[in-house]
Amino acid sequence: SKDTLDEYPRSQWWQFAVENEKLQSELEALRGQYDDSKKALEQRFMDKVEKVQRGDEMPPGVMKMVKVFVAVKRKMQPGDKMAGRHGNKGVVSRIVPVEDMPFLEDGTHADIVLNPLGVPSRMNVGQILETHLGWACAGMGRKIGELIDTYKAAGDIKPLRKTLESFIPANDRNEPVRDYDDESIVRLSEQMRRGVSIATPVFDGAHEADINIMLEQAGLHTSGQSQLYDGRTGEPFDRKVTMGYIYMLKLHHLVDDKIHARSIGPYSLVTQQPLGGKAQFGGQRFGEMEVWALEAYGAAYTLQEMLTVKSDDVAGRTKVYEAIVRGDDTFEAGIPESFNVLVKEMRSLGLNVELENTKLDDNPVRLPDAAE
Repeated sequence: SKDTLDEYPRSQWWQFAVENEKLQSELEALRGQYDDSKKALEQRFMDKVEKVQRGDEMPPGVMKMVKVFVAVKRKMQPGDKMAGRHGNKGVVSRIVPVEDMPFLEDGTHADIVLNPLGVPSRMNVGQILETHLGWACAGMGRKIGELIDTYKAAGDIKPLRKTLESFIPANDRNEPVRDYDDESIVRLSEQMRRGVSIATPVFDGAHEADINIMLEQAGLHTSGQSQLYDGRTGEPFDRKVTMGYIYMLKLHHLVDDKIHARSIGPYSLVTQQPLGGKAQFGGQRFGEMEVWALEAYGAAYTLQEMLTVKSDDVAGRTKVYEAIVRGDDTFEAGIPESFNVLVKEMRSLGLNVELENTKLDDNPVRLPDAAE
């Protein structure tokens, strides 16, 4: 009993045994868990004590080091990354004054305009669902706000109560609105003035018919689209645009932290190409799509620079430097080191590959005569 245990110190409690074997085994398991937890806590404590007593490693001749951390607010700017809650990420391309943003007929301006080319091809229906639901909920909240103002002016709460009953279905999760008194109705309506709160589960979410009903209750078109007007000219756009409310979050990928430039720097030992990444003071990757862009423009010499002297043409790099020192703008591109790496890999497979330098004039190629 408790009185018996109080007669003995806690350190001796574990020496007691009970007749029930199952209970005894549970007690021993509890004791094991207690000992393990105690050891883990003691180890964490000793690690922290040792860390405090050890101090930091100082460079030779340094007596004290002071580190200052400054918290800075960073406003959104072009180049910063944002994302919604459905993997719909993107980079801010422009920030314009609020008067230049597209606006609705009632003067409400858009906060963010998405490029429509980035929506349909990705087939991200989650952001569209959130947009429509947010638009419907905001419209329902606006309607409730109008009814609150009418109630305060006329004193008739019946329209407000009837609207809330239609907006909030009576089910297992919701208390029936008809059981609310007038004060509770007004308090609930004030909470919903800025928008009706809803939740839609993943596998049992709102269907198209449900969203259409919500849009109709809010007095909005079931397409979820609205007529927008150009903020600069005031002219209406050619066709209606999908509008709505969604969460957009600022990601920790800021252009101020990513801006980077390189003149010369470290090169890879194998490929002789510049290293990648800001941390290694590397260069920017010029990928296939960038090559296609230069090919489309017909910028042959720029493309040759990118693929040779700016990348892995070791001899060409030196020649370019010498040409710049001379004030000359002509240079010859050599063989990229990546070609030599390819030859070495083919030789490692047992294939004898040799590069022969022959002039085109030695073996002229005769083209067939054009058919008349």
